[in-house]
Amino acid sequence: MNIDGKRILLIIGGGIAAYKSLELIRMIQRAGGHVTPVLTRAGQEFVTPLTVAGLSGSKVYTDLFDLTDEAEMGHIQLSRLADLLVVAPVTADLMAKMAQGHADDLASTLLLATDTPVLAAPAMNVRMWQHPATQRNLATLRADGVSIVGPNDGDMACGEFGPGRMAEPAEIVEAIRQHKAVVGGTGPLAGVPILVTAGPTHEPIDPVRYIANRSSGTQGYAIATALGDLGADVTLVSGPVTLADPTGVRTIRVETGREMKSAVETALPVQAAVFAAAVADWRIAAQSDQKIKKDGSGQIPALQMTENPDILKTIAHLPPGRRPALVVGFAAETENVLQHATEKRLRKGCDWIVANDVSPETGIMGGQSNTVILISDEGAETWPTQGKDQVARDLANRIAEALATRGIA
Repeated sequence: MNIDGKRILLIIGGGIAAYKSLELIRMIQRAGGHVTPVLTRAGQEFVTPLTVAGLSGSKVYTDLFDLTDEAEMGHIQLSRLADLLVVAPVTADLMAKMAQGHADDLASTLLLATDTPVLAAPAMNVRMWQHPATQRNLATLRADGVSIVGPNDGDMACGEFGPGRMAEPAEIVEAIRQHKAVVGGTGPLAGVPILVTAGPTHEPIDPVRYIANRSSGTQGYAIATALGDLGADVTLVSGPVTLADPTGVRTIRVETGREMKSAVETALPVQAAVFAAAVADWRIAAQSDQKIKKDGSGQIPALQMTENPDILKTIAHLPPGRRPALVVGFAAETENVLQHATEKRLRKGCDWIVANDVSPETGIMGGQSNTVILISDEGAETWPTQGKDQVARDLANRIAEALATRGIA
């Protein structure tokens, strides 16, 4: 799918990754898009307005107070005439401005004045990316509906290694192609009903305590967003998380595994179901109506456990007509990942399993990157470590291809 005449307002932030934006301009144009560039003051330290103008064939906007343009409120028009705003690279400073609503230069003013969708490609030092302030800003931008592509793991210009490298131009162009602002209602999954589960479940012990796990829901939410960007009619059943509901996705909030099973069954029929939620395997057999208190005896109260319903297995074994054409499970393992995930796929009866190693040292559970193995009838395919948004886009594309071969999408 080409970009087909779509108008892209490209904001180039300051950072060594700005050089990649030159190739990004070329690739957008080859895909049929029109680029209007905006270069921040810091961006001009890495690439020149003359170079950007030469590649884009368009005037480069740099100054908020350009009297000729401001006579017609040019910064307002710039922000609203585009089909999509792409910010690449997004530095930690520019991300903070976007999240907090600052408007002290042309780029930040455009981003605050627009009602046009925004796609951002972060690029910064790994420590800056992992800093709690940056992660708070990232969560705010996602909640505001900003789409994120990258960052990737890799070597930094500063000599460090880790997440923070800007996504490659080809990845950004692919994210543009898949964005709702570009595909509209004509994506490869347009109108196809798909179910996604995400997050943990909370299984009450008493009114103030519960059994849970460390799942943040980030990967499941990213998958729901990516499927929606391909045009799918997505229902997201989410356990308790701090994430905002994805834009354009029907979100159903639940707490327990039994509530999630009920919501999943109510959402049927669908053509595909992706079970990314980390449902608690067990719950308390008899929840206490009152807070359980110490009685002074030193004895630990006995908590009788019982199994939670197996949602993935239940849906995978539904009869034809009720079973989704494609059932995708997740396997979060801490050892023998491939073996355990392969056994789980056969045991559950699902079509695919997306497996990952969630040992504490990987930082995957609750983090922003993921390394997955896609297991199907064709075998096991290990994907490179990448941001959870990119994992979601890759999986969404695979789902679209699989449904197309079944004559569904």
